[in-house]
This record gives sequence, C-alpha cells and structure tokens, in this order.
Amino acid sequence: MSNSNVHNHGSDPLQNSGRRSDGRAEVPVEGSGTGTGPGKEELLVSSVDMKLPPLRSDIEMMPVTHEGSELIYFHDPQGYLPGPIALDRQIAALIPMLNGQFSVRDICNDLKRYGNEVEEEDLLAFIRQLDEVRLLLSPWFRHCKTEIEENFEKREERPAVCSGSSYPSTAEEIRSMLDAVFTTTGDTGKPEAAGPIRALYAPHIDLRVGLASYVPAFRPLADLRPRRVVLLATSHYSGSYYPLYDGKPFIATRKNFETPLGTIPADQETLRLLEEQSEATGCSFVDRAHRNEHSIELHLIFLQYLWPHSFTLVPLLVGSLEELYYMEGGDTGKKVDAMASFLRDRFAGDPDTLFVISGDLSHVGKKFGDQAPASQLFDDIRSFDREFLGHAAAGRSRELLQLMKRDFDPYRICGFPPLYTALSALCNVKGKITSYELWDERERESAVTFGSVLFQELPG
Repeated sequence: MSNSNVHNHGSDPLQNSGRRSDGRAEVPVEGSGTGTGPGKEELLVSSVDMKLPPLRSDIEMMPVTHEGSELIYFHDPQGYLPGPIALDRQIAALIPMLNGQFSVRDICNDLKRYGNEVEEEDLLAFIRQLDEVRLLLSPWFRHCKTEIEENFEKREERPAVCSGSSYPSTAEEIRSMLDAVFTTTGDTGKPEAAGPIRALYAPHIDLRVGLASYVPAFRPLADLRPRRVVLLATSHYSGSYYPLYDGKPFIATRKNFETPLGTIPADQETLRLLEEQSEATGCSFVDRAHRNEHSIELHLIFLQYLWPHSFTLVPLLVGSLEELYYMEGGDTGKKVDAMASFLRDRFAGDPDTLFVISGDLSHVGKKFGDQAPASQLFDDIRSFDREFLGHAAAGRSRELLQLMKRDFDPYRICGFPPLYTALSALCNVKGKITSYELWDERERESAVTFGSVLFQELPG
C-alpha cells in the first residue's frame, strides 16, 4: 500500500484544477495546520492498536474516472480539506471500516482472512495520510477546524470563495461573462409602471448552472443607486456548528466582502445597532458560518457589475426556521418578529435602502434523501413552487408560512427563511415573478428549482 493511493495537491491533475463540485474554489486558509501545527505528531493517528477515528460524516464521496483511473473524489462542503482529494477506488473498500470500531491491527487481520496481506505499518502510514488531509474525525482534524475558524473570525475581510469556479477569478473575465448574458436581445428588464423597487428575491444557484436566470432577476436593478443593501441569505451550514447557533436564527458579520470586482464595506452603524438588539432578535455576531457560504457572495457579483456607485452592506444569514412549522409563537417566532421589526423601523420606508433576498426553491431526488428520483416529482414541485412564488409575489408572509407548514417543508425550500423574514419586514409591497427554472441533475436523479421575484412599493 503506497502513498500514491491518496491524490491531493500536485500529485494528480484532477487536484490541480482547484475546483469543488459545488462551484467554489479551494481557498488556502492561513494557519490551517498544513504541516507545522503545534502538537501535530501527537494529534495524528499513531498506533496500530488504537481504535481509528471514523471518516467525517459531512464528507461527500463521488466516484470519478480520470485518465483511465477509477477514483473516489472527496468533496468537503465546509472547506476544511487542504485541497481536492481523491482515492484509488480499490483502496476505498477500506472506507466502511473507518467507523470508529476498528484498529489498524483489526483491519489487517480481517484482510488476512480474505487472502490480502497488508503490513500493519504500511496501513498505519496510509491512515495517517487520511488523517493529515483532515478526512477523519480525529483530534488533528478538530485542531485544524478550530484554527481555521478562529483565524477567519479575526479577519477584517471576508474573502471570495466562489472565485475561479462558480464565476471567473478576474474582474475582466467576470465583466466579459456578464456582458455576454446581459446584452443579449430580449426583455429590457424595466419594471412596469408602479412604485419604486424595494426588494429582490433571487437564486443563488451555481452560475455555471443557472447564469441565465440571474439576468431577468437583476437587470431591473441596473438604474438603482441605493446607498445600502440589506442582504438576507440562506445559511446552508449554520446547523453544522451546533450548538453555537442554537437559538440564533440570524448570523451577522462585520466583515467587508471581497470579490474580484472590489470590496464592499459592511454597514458598521447598522450592525452596531443590531448588536444592541442581538438578544431579542436572536442574531449572532460569531460569524464563522459566513466563512464558506456562497449565498451572499453570488449576489454581490451582480450588484457590483450593474452599479458604478459605492454602497454598504448589511449581511445577514438566516438559518432554519423549522420551529415555526410546529409553534409559530415560540422562541424562533418571537426572534423573527423582532428582527423584522428592527429592519422595518429603520429601512422599510428608506429610499436609499434596497432589500435583496438570496434563496433557491425546491431540492428533491436521491441526492436530498428522497426515495424516488427527481423526475417523478417534477409535477408536484412545480405546483408547490407556483403556490410559493404566488404568495411571495402578493406579499403574503402569513400564507407563505401556512404553505410551508403543510407537510413540514416537503421539498426543502432553502429560500423560505430569508424570504419570510424580509416579507415580515417590508410594508405595502407587491411582487412580480421574473424567472423560474428547474435544474435536472439526471446523473444523480436529483433536481433543484429556482426563481426570482421583484418587489415594488404600492402607490399611495
């Protein structure tokens, strides 16, 4: 068993691409324990007799073929791996035994019963490799995870994580890509005669999948010049930090957001006022959930492309509001109401503030835990999505919640938490559905739907 069975930076062209399957680039993180961290040798797996730590449960494994080699590609949604990692598929047969129940000696003895002779020291060296690249739920991984998160929290800027993957890595390439889609013939995007634009609900699907759907969503904003954007976005990873965000449905950050198109400053005054209300609103300022999140970043690219002026940002991630499906007047409901009141009192009538809401719609199929393939659910999810978007466009937050309570969010609409919060804060608005699409990921028998709604203030 040789070290070549683990492919990481530089040992395989697949890894040199710097891409991840969710559309984000692997971004090096300072102090991420890549070889000289304190106590590393003591923290890594070190004995053939110790029970081996299990493989991390949050790692996704995907079979791939590269240059004739059958590999298992490991995707880390949380971005703790030092880079893309692949494993020879025949060696991946060992993975089920990395469950916390076996030692190196146990595994070697088991292999021996099937006629496979593997030296204990060779297997130990291989397992140490897996541990070193943070695939195992080990003391070394926990050390690296804490170091990565603490270093992020100390930063003043939030670096782009989708650059070079979901969208290009340079400003010139981004503008060229967006020029091509925004200048195509079709609807100019001018809203119908009505009141001023107050908010936009738009997808955060990978641009390589749904770029065209962003155009009708964002093009109506081109002539706006708001001084402030309140951006409410789905938090995909806050649940992974339990119990850090327990009882904290909202997660703010004071960091300025960096993209290849420039840096967008956070609205420090608004954030200071929000922090004063953080207990009532359930808003955490421990911002590690922002580190690897794409739902805010993807929207900023379009705003920076469309607008020549500077603006500040109030970046708020919204976690699960599942408690509302069971108990509307409980702790979560009270905190959502308090957050909506905070936003309404300060910004609902402010012509210099635009609300932008980032969320997709249904997530169905085997990738998301359904027994049936997504194709068998298309009619159902389209019907549900139409009702969802209809309530949203009418500004009916109450009816939107009742829809989601029915069968307890059966299609996993990730955009509900930020949209419900925004609709609860906005007054006297009506929306228009400007896009709706379905991404059929046939090879995984799964699908995601996404759409957009433009909200304008009603006259009078």
